[in-house]
Amino acid sequence: MSALDDLFAAAEAARRRAYAPYSRFQVGAAIRDPDGRIHAGCNVENAAYPIGTCAEAGALAAMVLAGADQIAEIAVVGGPEHGAEILCPPCGGCRQRIREFGGLTARVHLREPDGTVRTLTLDDLLPVSFGPEHL
Repeated sequence: MSALDDLFAAAEAARRRAYAPYSRFQVGAAIRDPDGRIHAGCNVENAAYPIGTCAEAGALAAMVLAGADQIAEIAVVGGPEHGAEILCPPCGGCRQRIREFGGLTARVHLREPDGTVRTLTLDDLLPVSFGPEHL
C-alpha cells in the first residue's frame, strides 16, 4: 500500500464515522504532517447548521492536538450516506484553514468517482489568498 493509499484509507475510515443526520453527506479528511503522522477528521453536523464542523477542520484540530503545526498533504473524500464517493473539494472556509497550516504548496488530494486521484496545490484551489504573512 502506498503512502497516498494510507492517507485515503484514513480519510475513508473517518468518513464512515461522520455525523451527518441532516444532509446525509458524509465527509472524511486525513492530513499527513511533515513527520509522516496521519491525523483524520469527519464532518459533524448540528441542527443549527452554522455550528457544524467540516472534516478538514476536525483533522486540523487533531493535528494541532498531536503537536503538529504544518500540513504536508491532505486527502478529502465524501459523498451521500451509504452512497458512492464523489469528488469532494474543500469548501472555501476549509481552503482558508488549510492555507493557515499548509501554505500555498500544500497538496490537496481528491478522488474522482472512477478512482482517479486529482492532486492540486492550495494555490490552485485558493489563488491570490490572504495568509499569516499578511498580518
